[in-house]
Amino acid sequence: MYLTRSTFPKLLYDTLRNAGFDLEVWDNKGHGMWDRAAAPPRDVLRDAASRCDALVVTIGDRVDDYVLSNAKVKVIATYSVGYDHIDLDAATRRGIPVGYTPEVLVEAVADLAIGLIITLARRVIEGDRLVRSGEAYKVWGEFLGTEVWGKTLGILGLGNIGAAVARRAKAFNMNVIYWSRTRKPWIEVALGLRYVDLNELFRQSDYLVLTVALSKETYHIVNEERLRLMKNTSYLVNVARGAVVDTNALVKALKEGWIAGAALDVYEEEPIPNTHELIKLNNVILTPHIASATVETRNKMAEVTALNVINVLLKNTKPVYQANMS
Repeated sequence: MYLTRSTFPKLLYDTLRNAGFDLEVWDNKGHGMWDRAAAPPRDVLRDAASRCDALVVTIGDRVDDYVLSNAKVKVIATYSVGYDHIDLDAATRRGIPVGYTPEVLVEAVADLAIGLIITLARRVIEGDRLVRSGEAYKVWGEFLGTEVWGKTLGILGLGNIGAAVARRAKAFNMNVIYWSRTRKPWIEVALGLRYVDLNELFRQSDYLVLTVALSKETYHIVNEERLRLMKNTSYLVNVARGAVVDTNALVKALKEGWIAGAALDVYEEEPIPNTHELIKLNNVILTPHIASATVETRNKMAEVTALNVINVLLKNTKPVYQANMS
């Protein structure tokens, strides 16, 4: 079995070893998960796929037709909820099930989304910087944020994470509207949500949270045309995938004041270069893809990843969560 990181949670390696598997691990110690040096080169990954029964990968590993061109591998398990880095068609043609880890990170991601909304609204990051610089009390009277209570929250993509964000928002008496590729009337009734069309979502939202999955349909779904529909007092929060937002259009919106600000946990290019235009802007909060980064959630992801492999190789059944061939 081949694992593409030496920095996965210890629980993952221990569970697989205890199940009797021999592990071959790409050593990325000294590199962050997103460091370009972290992932094995594509030729190395292709070689592993030709020799091993299982590939355990993560978002930075592109598993496509080339990597699988001479595959012996019987299962691919990705340590992530997203699987856009895996060519599902290429895997399916070869009869290779692809396991992933949805649901277990729902609450952690929703927590961060709400945290980012409050941080934007109350200008927490700016306030911290002012205190550290000794300038805070010089501008205290003019340092004003905006309230979250009673405002309109728009959710783009009402899957498990979107619904979890909506539940939290109700505690702040927010008016929650949503758009999703599939309307969810049972969730509307349960949580008191209102479905609107896509453009209306952008027009009405005081805070717009992106939780939609990345697909051909949702690539750059947040574009210049839609950003121009937003209020100049509104905020955008992305805890989905970087490529659902046209970054160039967002930079323009932030610079020219079409919206008041944004908070991003994901980017079209990861890691985001420290020379990027977003880095220079004061009305955007940037976090390093940490929505699922809690001890509890990462261990649950590790457990599910291991079980996805164990189910296929030892129990001759499907992964716990399967992205293809279902």
